[in-house]
Amino acid sequence: MLVLGGCKTYPPLSPDEKHIAHDYLIGPGDGVDIIVWRNPEVSMSVPVRPDGKITTPLVEDLPASGKTSTQLARDIEEALSKYIQQPVVTVVVTQFIGPYTEQIRVIGEAARPQALPYREEMTLMDVLIAVGGITDFAAGNKARIIRSVDGKQQQFSVRLNDLIRDGDISANVPMRQGDVLVIPESFF
Repeated sequence: MLVLGGCKTYPPLSPDEKHIAHDYLIGPGDGVDIIVWRNPEVSMSVPVRPDGKITTPLVEDLPASGKTSTQLARDIEEALSKYIQQPVVTVVVTQFIGPYTEQIRVIGEAARPQALPYREEMTLMDVLIAVGGITDFAAGNKARIIRSVDGKQQQFSVRLNDLIRDGDISANVPMRQGDVLVIPESFF
């Protein structure tokens, strides 16, 4: 790999690249539907609070952030078992944001810089579509992805201009949970 000012060039997508399995984890801001079989009075839709907890009838301040919907359902069943005999709970995530550690952040000269929920098999092109592309002042081919790998920060250079303006699909690369896409401003 080439080393350019501390950045590695990002390897192109290859057909051999293994897909990384990903279970969706609930995060602050997500919406969840809690369905308790044969108990509609305790079934409801609730938001996950900024502190990562939810509150429902009979269950107060239950941690939800960082759990799968199945894990949360088992936790609710355990809490409800004090009041309901053998509760059967299903949790359905209806609004997706995800934990902060799994969001993809786009900063700099994007049309709409923002944090995006990670989706399975998400690519750089998907991220650019979600943020509305780059501004006229962006130095697209000087953009980089900052990624944590085994607890260490790595930077990879990416070619946004080649991808967007030239249609060079080899510049499309996979994104991972927690990636930060930095799009610098060009200096004429």
